[in-house]
Parts: sequence; structure tokens; C-alpha cells
Amino acid sequence: MSAPLIELRQVSKHYRRGAQQVDVLHALSMDIQAGDFLALMGPSGSGKTTLLNLIGGLDRVSSGSVIVAGQALEALSSGGLAAWRARHVGFVFQFYNLLPVLSAARNVELPLLLTRLNAAQRARHVAAALAIVGLSDRARHKPAELSGGQAQRVAIARALVADPALLVCDEPTGDLDRKTADEILGLLQELNREHGKTIVMVTHDPKAAEYASHQLHLDKGQLVRGEA
Repeated sequence: MSAPLIELRQVSKHYRRGAQQVDVLHALSMDIQAGDFLALMGPSGSGKTTLLNLIGGLDRVSSGSVIVAGQALEALSSGGLAAWRARHVGFVFQFYNLLPVLSAARNVELPLLLTRLNAAQRARHVAAALAIVGLSDRARHKPAELSGGQAQRVAIARALVADPALLVCDEPTGDLDRKTADEILGLLQELNREHGKTIVMVTHDPKAAEYASHQLHLDKGQLVRGEA
């Protein structure tokens, strides 16, 4: 059996709040295989988003190790970690994080500005990503001219444009109605099944979690149960 794409070994995370230490994750170990679609669930404050941020390289462990595709993230410098994120991870957030002054195409292009691709190459990547999410006809529209579902599709296209192996999604349907949420979740499922993307998604929504191939439940910084 091949090595997992993501390995967490005795991962703990705490923050300082004045003189007080706030413990968020406690000696957590788990593996995520390449090609998984994992839903992370649990009550508010259980550590779901913190865990997601560690996997995506947005935050660093207090102790333990996060290894993604053979790379121990804690061993990277800040600059090295930023470069690693740009190559390997796509991010999808609840509130889209689109720049309102830019068109859909320009928003999607943003991660490519960190690469060595020229303008023509970037344009081809952007067109391909928008086509995958079904928004080729909205390339010139700005976020204010898009529905919530369309804006989230643009955000997913932006996450895809550099062809990362891993997508991390933090409540990607939390701001959408049920019908639109199901459309977005269906798109993520397609990206997982048809395009081979490994997806780790934080959600409070049991219906959203049903689209994933696995569910893991956290409570008070520890895994309490999981199911295939």
C-alpha cells in the first residue's frame, strides 16, 4: 500500500492568550490517503479549522509533525512554506474571498502570478479552470455581478488553477442555500472522483458530509470517531 498523502503524527496546537495557554489540538495522529474526500466534523471550538489550517500550511504545529506528500511542513521556512502552498494546495473558504474590483478571470488568475507562467499560459490555465466549474461565460463578470453559487465556483476555479493535488475547504457551503450548496458539493465530488483531487472539508452540515467518502469527528481537539 502506498504511503498516505497526509500524515499527522502526535500533532498538538496551542495559542497564547495573555498569560493563558489555550490548547486546541492534543497529540492527534491520523492518515489521509491520496484521492480521499474527507469531511471533518464536530462542534464549534473542536479544532476543525485549526486542523485544516495545519494541513494546508496556513499555520504551524506547536509540537508533532504534519507531512504532506513526503514533505514535513514544520521543517520549511516561512518563504518555503508559502512556495509549497502555492504549488500543492488550493483553498476554498465560506465567504469566497474574491477581490471585488477584479473580474472572475482575474480572480482565478491570482495564484498563477506567483509562478513563472507567461500571460498566455496563465490565460489558458484560467480558461480551463473556469470551464471545469461551468463558468466560461462569466469570465468578465465581477463578483457583485455573480450569484453566491457562481462566486463560490469562481473561488473553486481559483483553487484549481495551479492544478494542486490537495483542496482544503472551510465550510464551503456555509453561506449558500440548500439547492446551491448541493450543486457546489456535487462539483467537489466530481473534482474528487473525475479529476483525482484529494479534498479535506470542514463542515457543520451533516448533509454536506454525506458527499464525502469519509467522515472524521473531532471534539475538544481529539478524534472521537470516524466512518467510511
